[in-house]
Parts: sequence; structure tokens; C-alpha cells
Amino acid sequence: MASFVIEGNGFAYDGKPMRIISGAMHYFRIVPEYWEDRLRKLKACGFNTVETYVAWNIHEPKEGRFNFEGIADLARFVRLAEKLELFVILRPSPYICAEWEFGGLPSWLLADPSMRLRCSHKPYLDKVDAYYDVLLPKIKPLLCTSGGPVIALQLENEYGSYGNDKSYLAYLRQAMIDRGMDVLLFTSDGSEDYMLQGGTLPGTLATLNFGSKPEQAFAKLLEYQSDKPLVCMEYWNGWFDHWGDQHHVRGYDDVKEVLDRILRMGASVNFYMFHGGTNFGFYNGANHIDFYEPTVTSYDYNALLTESGDITDKYRAIREVISQYADVPDEPLPPDSEKKAYGEVRLTERAFLFSSFDSLSVPIGSVFPETMEKLGQDYGFIWYETVLSGPQTNCEIMLQDVHDRALIYLDGTLRGIAERWRAEDSVTVDVPPSGAKLGILVENMGRINYGARLKDAKGITEGVKAGTRQYHQYLFDWTIRCLPLDDLSALSYEPIPVNEADGQSSVNGGTPAFYRGTFQADGIADTFLKLEGWVKGVAYVNGFNLGRYWQKGPQRTLYVPGPLLRQGTNEIVIFELEGMERPAVSLQDFPELG
Repeated sequence: MASFVIEGNGFAYDGKPMRIISGAMHYFRIVPEYWEDRLRKLKACGFNTVETYVAWNIHEPKEGRFNFEGIADLARFVRLAEKLELFVILRPSPYICAEWEFGGLPSWLLADPSMRLRCSHKPYLDKVDAYYDVLLPKIKPLLCTSGGPVIALQLENEYGSYGNDKSYLAYLRQAMIDRGMDVLLFTSDGSEDYMLQGGTLPGTLATLNFGSKPEQAFAKLLEYQSDKPLVCMEYWNGWFDHWGDQHHVRGYDDVKEVLDRILRMGASVNFYMFHGGTNFGFYNGANHIDFYEPTVTSYDYNALLTESGDITDKYRAIREVISQYADVPDEPLPPDSEKKAYGEVRLTERAFLFSSFDSLSVPIGSVFPETMEKLGQDYGFIWYETVLSGPQTNCEIMLQDVHDRALIYLDGTLRGIAERWRAEDSVTVDVPPSGAKLGILVENMGRINYGARLKDAKGITEGVKAGTRQYHQYLFDWTIRCLPLDDLSALSYEPIPVNEADGQSSVNGGTPAFYRGTFQADGIADTFLKLEGWVKGVAYVNGFNLGRYWQKGPQRTLYVPGPLLRQGTNEIVIFELEGMERPAVSLQDFPELG
């Protein structure tokens, strides 16, 4: 049993003064086999605390079905930190942002179109309560007041950037207290007036998130909270990438100079991020400021550790600054993980998506297109099919509104692509007198994780129209197939013809297909999957979804942690949407993030 409390303008742990020097890493972005390595590197850098969000959608992927195993084993992650004598800050807000799918909210919340998020809407609060009834009893033994390492919990995340429902914040606080969360509770917000006015709660520690100008930020906080410690709960020392943008890099000279100013003021700090990790599977989020922008698979963040956990020059520079304010372990730094180039992997088998529908899904009849969430689907792809009557010349197909990217087929031939970030995207086709089959494959590229557009249902959200520029009619009578692609074991593959395997003819031809190959691993190490000549899709290694790739970059490789591999034969499956130059990939020993 221990106490962590506010004492004047500082903190005390069991009566002794303490400054928080913390680093963020998210257990759900790191394979569990590497949790201890990353935590050891955090401690070796001079940090005394690790901070992590708790992602609701990881722990309750389907309503009422909970998961706390494998990469979702929160208690194991916290106990590993405790073993290394690190304190822990948990941020188990219903909403976390974090550039994570839907800001951590579970997709099934959107099955109810009347749902209101992040406010005192009772149906929403009922879902939060049901989640807390399971989550918080698991956290209780981890609290410092119960003998564990957790010293503080967050109520909500940057709430002032979203709303001003103080009753909602008070409800969350009381929900935690009622379930035995008897440690320090806090909020975190930006340093604008409206953010602090909307996101703080009387009697609850307010903390700030910023990347620069600490004096200005803390001066603003002191206007609202003059009698409590200064804490930067997110010191942004890097940034994340969107598809089609440049890779973000922030030099360490600037980062260490701002940190020195924070520490010189006597403030506590949490690095966001110390180690970013990876948006494995379909868990990347998206932003929508001026238009929809999905986040890439890598969450390297240009942090102190690379995506694969390697120590950087930024790490060494920050360690030097921390050593001026706190004790830094006087011992050799933990080594980087081994990297290996396994070379080229030929993909020798193929299963076309359209001929695999019955292996992956069941057809659902519907008068109109339904969203993924209404059909109980969380991630992946969804197929819509109907019949166009003919003849129609210059028939314009318009999707209203597609979330997020749609491949449009007429009688199985790709005729165009519609993307939600391109206004009024449409495809024009000629329909023969006998009619034609219209098929639309929609990819959920990540639900929005920040701002006013959180209610981001996926698929075709309104309808499909066909006609001329002046006159359109809605199309009805659809067959829909949910394609979460979370289990590919039922696929039936056939050999790829020799001329295609050698790159002598068009491979795939615009028809989505799964490509499979194997490689031998003589020794297990981290590696990086390079998809040169491929366009867009998803990659799997030994059944594990590594995430998305896209030739528009900036990311050019996918990180493959060594623990996903096995000695001997390993399987690679690539789901390619549009085609590639030749059915081969390579495994190299270095990343290419742009």
C-alpha cells in the first residue's frame, strides 16, 4: 500500500517528493514479447514512469465480449513495469484519440444511429458503465493504494477540444471513484482558453498537452489552476504520418531544448511518444480537418525509440538532459533487436476475391446499402452488388457518401475508384440492353479519431445513384457481403500461371486477389516487408495482420516483429486490390518510412 498525492506545487510518493518523468508507449501497438525490452529502454533513459492509454475497442471488440489476453493483457504490461520499478500512469478514458481507430471507441457504438458520443447521453453512459464494470476491477489491484505501480488515472482525453459537458466529466469521475479508483485523477487538454474551460473539472488535477512554448502554455494553465503542480501530460516530441504526406521528423536539438525548459520550471512531463510502435491490422485512425486523411500503418512517430524499438540519437540526447535533473542508471544501454534480410519471397498461389466470396462471407439481402456497423462488422472491407437495367449510355454511378474508398466494377471489370476525400467522385459506364451487374468494394480505411466527425460509419452511408448528369435515381435491391478479413483459413488457392509469375503478363488485372507464398527462416529476427511494384492492400505473416500498404507512401515497408516468425517455414499472404508488377515481395533488414 502506498500513496501518491499532490503536496503544494509538487507530488509526493509515500511522503517523499517526486517529479514525474514519464514516457508513453501503448501495449496494444507492441507485440507482448517486446514489452519488457521497451520498458527496460525507457528506464535506462532515466524515466521513472511509463504512461499508456487503455483502448476500449481492444478490450471489448464485440459488445459484451471482453478480451484481456495476448496484446490486450493490460495487467501483464503493468506488472512488467512494476518488476522494473517503474511507476505507471493509465489513461482508461472511454475515448483516447491516439491516432487509433475511432479514438479507441468500439465500432459497435455506431450500430445505433441515434448514439451520441462523449456526453451525458444515457445510452452512451450505459455502455461506458458496462465496460467499466469489467475493466476497473482489473485495474484495482494495480493501483499504488493496492500495492501496485499505478499512481494516476485520466478521466477523459482532451475533452475541451470536443465539448463542454461538465456533467459528463463528473459522471466519469464518480464512476471511477465508485469502483474503487482511489488514486490521483486528472484531465489533459491543450492550452487554449476554450479547451481548459471545457475540459477541466473542479477538484481534479488539470494537465496540459503541447509540443513547444512551455512557458506560454503553463502560464495559461496557472490562470485556471494556480495551486497544483505543473504537468505536461503529452510533450509531443515527434508526429504521425498520413497516407500521401511526407514522413514527419523533428530534430532532437529542438526536443531537448524544450524539455530542458520544462524541467527547469519544476514541471513534470510525459513524452508522447517515447516509443510509438505499430498500428497493426486495421487499427489505424484518421483525421478530418479539411478532408479525410487516414493514418499510415507505422506509428514510429519519430520517437526516442524507432518502430522496431531501436535506440536513436534523440534518445541519447534526451537521456543527457534528464541526467541533469534526475538519476540515470549507470549501466550499458540495452541492445537493439537483431534484424535480418530474408530476401525475396515468391508468391506462387492465388485466390481471387470474387470467387472466394462464399469462403469469406454470407450474402445479405437489403433494400438499400447498409453500413458495416448496422451489419455488425467492425473493420476490413464490404461488398455491395446490384443489377443495372439497360440500355444506358454514359450512365454515371455516384456513391452518397462512401466511407472511405470504393472500387467500382461492372460485370467484374474495374471501371473506376471513388474516394471520400475527392468531392463528387463518380464513374461513367455504358450499360448494354441486357443489363449489367454493378459491384462496389468499399474499404474502411480507419475511423476518425479526433474532432467533431467522430461518428464515422463505414461503407456506403446513404445510397448509390445512377443516371445522367442532370437526372439520377437511387438504386435498390442489394446483396451485401461483410469482409472483415480476420480469418483467411478457408481460402482455396490455385497456382499462379508461369507467365504471370515471371512478370511476362499483367498480374491481377484490377481484380482483387490473395497471393500466398512461403519462406524459410533460419534464425528468428525482426525484418521489414517491402512490396515493390504492388499498389494497395493488406499483408499477413503467419496469419497475423501486419497492416495496410499503399504505393502513395510515405511508408514503403511494413514492420515484421521477430516473434511473429517461426523457425523453418513461414507464410506470407498479400491481399492486393489493384495489381502488381510481379508476385514477389522482399524481406529486408531496414525500414523505409519516407
